[in-house]
Amino acid sequence: MSNARRAERPGVCHHSGAVVTIEDVRELALGLPRSYEALVRDRVKFRVGRIVYLAFSRDEAVMGFAFPKEERAGLVASEPEKFLMPGTSDLRYNWVEVRLGAIDQQEMRELVLDAWRMVVPKSVARDHLGD
Repeated sequence: MSNARRAERPGVCHHSGAVVTIEDVRELALGLPRSYEALVRDRVKFRVGRIVYLAFSRDEAVMGFAFPKEERAGLVASEPEKFLMPGTSDLRYNWVEVRLGAIDQQEMRELVLDAWRMVVPKSVARDHLGD
């Protein structure tokens, strides 16, 4: 699902009861080409090269992810119980946050893949995911 399509679906909640954990995200992220895990100031982050595309709060309840700046206000407004604006210091980045307890496995997968797709060359994403 594209970021733009997700932002246009206000009020849609995919939560099915299966709690998403950092382990679920880790399993997916580490299977993506060029993706690796880093621990920075006691926070788990996933990178491609030097670019962070996923980062967790210290309590691992919130996941920040790469997302187009121009679309994030719409996303947060559409589901404020789920999505959060990034902290002031991160507003300059293509970044938004989500409460892991508010999403299901499928939505987590879409968010992670969309974030990863933003930071890898198009050819790498195409080779891994197809068209």
